[in-house]
Amino acid sequence: MSKNVVAIIPARYGSTRFPGKPLAPLLDRSMIEWVYRRTARCKLLDRVLVATDDRRIKRAVEEFGGEAVMTASDHPTGTDRLAEVVGELDADFIINVQGDEPLVRPEMLENLLAPLFNDENVHMTTLATDMQGKDLEDPHRVKVVTDIRGYALYFSRAPIPFPWNSEGANSLLHLGFYGFRRDFLLRFPLLPRTPLEQRESLEQLRVLEHGYCMGVVYTQHRTVGVDRPSDLDVVTGILREEEKV
Repeated sequence: MSKNVVAIIPARYGSTRFPGKPLAPLLDRSMIEWVYRRTARCKLLDRVLVATDDRRIKRAVEEFGGEAVMTASDHPTGTDRLAEVVGELDADFIINVQGDEPLVRPEMLENLLAPLFNDENVHMTTLATDMQGKDLEDPHRVKVVTDIRGYALYFSRAPIPFPWNSEGANSLLHLGFYGFRRDFLLRFPLLPRTPLEQRESLEQLRVLEHGYCMGVVYTQHRTVGVDRPSDLDVVTGILREEEKV
């Protein structure tokens, strides 16, 4: 079986909370360069691309030797942006790495790919890790519960499952990294939005509501995404320690 794997990094310039975020400086590089280079360390990848709607980002990526492609500016989600790019690519499996995740690790991407390589029932994969602190009560921290095979049952912003007793499994904290089979990624944007997806405002619920299988892979690594300028200091400190710069 062919295993042509491409990682695509969606990167928009426009952001309500942090305009120009992909070009924000982190130590001696832009954030998008950190994401690109750390993603490219995964040895299972055949290609890494940045998908952007802004020529400033495309130019910045090409200046450090990366590859970037332009996409339409009116995509409702990052998955739609991926699908536009994949339609023109020779790829069997696709990984989605957000452009604001400079702490991505290659082993996380290897974990994402394992179920796609080994389980033909899985259309899509994602990562999850242990809860910390107030994660369970925070609606911005998405929770996921799985069946005994590791397939996603439900994602929610609410605390799940209800703690009726002290036995049984807890939910995991969902991390926004995704792996796809090519045919499913191209099909996904064509699926109608679903009631639970709209209620929770969680795009991944569309997959489950339409009856597709999503594998959830545990990782011990918890990244720090950059949502606001204030997050840069935290990420800079971690990068300085991990990269020894």
